[in-house]
Amino acid sequence: MQKVILVDYAKCTGCRLCESICSLNNEGVINPRRARIKVVRWEWEGWQIPTICQQCQDAACIAVCPVKALKRDKELGYVKVNYDLCIGCRVCIAACPFGGMSFDFVTNKVIKCELCGGDPMCAKFCETKALQFVDVASADVVKKRDLGAQVLMAIGKAEEQQLR
Repeated sequence: MQKVILVDYAKCTGCRLCESICSLNNEGVINPRRARIKVVRWEWEGWQIPTICQQCQDAACIAVCPVKALKRDKELGYVKVNYDLCIGCRVCIAACPFGGMSFDFVTNKVIKCELCGGDPMCAKFCETKALQFVDVASADVVKKRDLGAQVLMAIGKAEEQQLR
């Protein structure tokens, strides 16, 4: 069964442990700039939003790669980079609509989440459970429930304003 990392933005505290554990697991150093996950901070709004490869079914990064260095792993379903083929052109970075691809200036290679081979450390070490490694079907249900709750909240606010 294919799994994905589900991000619950409301639970993220901005601790950035996910970035540290990701860079340590993948590069052997604690350096958030070299992580495959990035926590984007929106200071004025008080938001911390983890951004990560969405492992898109119809992935733009795969489609634009001129040397076909990006392929989907058939067993786990994630998109992976073949560094023997990659020429470092960074077209995949520009094509990703979610900012899930990055460039490691130390190794001069594109980097992206490859789900730690099926055991993503970011989700394992996330204290608040803002990151969870779940079956694709479970992710759909959770997202639909969350959307439904947001719609109900918006309806409640609209009704409250009409009563004023």
